Amino acid sequence: MPPKAEYIELKKSIDTLIEEVATVKEQQKTIMALVEQLDQTQADNLEKDKKIAILENRVADLEQYTRINDVIITGLSIKPRSYARAVTPENGGEPAELDVTSTERQVAAFMQSKDIQLDCNNIEACLPLPKRGTNGKPSVVLRFVNRKHKIALLKQGRKLKGTNVYMNDHLTKRNADIARKARELRREKKIQQAWTANCKVFIKLNGTPENTKVLVIRNIEELNEYDV
Repeated sequence: MPPKAEYIELKKSIDTLIEEVATVKEQQKTIMALVEQLDQTQADNLEKDKKIAILENRVADLEQYTRINDVIITGLSIKPRSYARAVTPENGGEPAELDVTSTERQVAAFMQSKDIQLDCNNIEACLPLPKRGTNGKPSVVLRFVNRKHKIALLKQGRKLKGTNVYMNDHLTKRNADIARKARELRREKKIQQAWTANCKVFIKLNGTPENTKVLVIRNIEELNEYDV
């Protein structure tokens, strides 16, 4: 091949290579732009996840706050309501039904039998809860008009020792699951103590008395680091 022809062929090869390099560079720019877009999307999603978690915590706190004046009594069997016929002057002397074995009265009678002070005038509502599963224990929820009356009742819980009846804060399912997990860790001696107070779950870590920490647990995931 003549030198001129070789030169022309070489120039074509170089021009083709230059075009391919330019194409690769454009493709590289496109890829980098997509990578940046993906990174931004991931960052946005992470930020959204954080906001969603904050909102979920607020909703959970609000749900728990609606139970702040509640006490749940577990293990106390409540008989179905029965009614007595009576004649009252208000209805013209016609028979009326009077509730003689209300849930509230049964709870009050049991508490009195255990020397536990309970003023029914401070109770806003008293409702039995359905059993959970075939082995579920009966439960009753007391809602007080004021938190101090709830606290006063819970402080007398030690008088129920040996009765298989328990009084606790009325926790949401989320907080009840946290408390259950914390108690499991305590039984396994992975933490020192676990308890609830004012509808919050507390744990005390293992260690020497001067170094042990008491933590408030808001999410069950926070307990994972101690489940080792």
